[in-house]
Amino acid sequence: DHTFLYTGAARKMKEIVTRGDVGDIYYFDSVRVNLGLFQHDVNVIWDLAPHDLSIMDYLLAKKPKAVSAVGVNHYDHMEDMAYLAIHFGENMIGHVHVNWLAPVKIRRILLGGSKKMLVYDDMETSEKVKVYDSGVKVVTREGIYKTLVEYRTGDMFAPKLDQTEALTLVVKDFVDAIENRQTPVADGETGLRVVRILEAAEHSVKHNGALVNL
Repeated sequence: DHTFLYTGAARKMKEIVTRGDVGDIYYFDSVRVNLGLFQHDVNVIWDLAPHDLSIMDYLLAKKPKAVSAVGVNHYDHMEDMAYLAIHFGENMIGHVHVNWLAPVKIRRILLGGSKKMLVYDDMETSEKVKVYDSGVKVVTREGIYKTLVEYRTGDMFAPKLDQTEALTLVVKDFVDAIENRQTPVADGETGLRVVRILEAAEHSVKHNGALVNL
């Protein structure tokens, strides 16, 4: 029941990525912070990170190889802020920042690729997803400057999103899975992959940011 995968924003990003518009994906970067609400049974990683990790799993074809994380607690034994690094290999990385001690509420995801870049800001009332025709191009030349980087700053557009309530699609997907033997968008394997990352991140936090293989 990763409801965020059924939002119009997540489904549009999936469509754009699957179509190849983003190109080779370089990074997934998310920020999910706010002031509270403190939980007494789980830390901030288990409370907030599942949302972004499920979206990352949904958008990226590659599966992570290792996780490292750092976090601190200020009021009890539960970490109230943390930074997760998800390592995919081959120059692709994921980063998740979660925090209960931020003065503002931020829900933002950046996805960078060789062709285009996406920004998903869930706090926007409209234009939650923006597509940027921005990037870099490496040019190799002879002489004193061996490698030059050219920057590309093109247009930005905000695609129209389906406004169907996510929970409505969750229920429909659940019924289809039962009646038609159809694999749901967020199946048990999805949940397992997310939990593996969460467990690895928590283990890493308790061991000073050690790299934990998945």
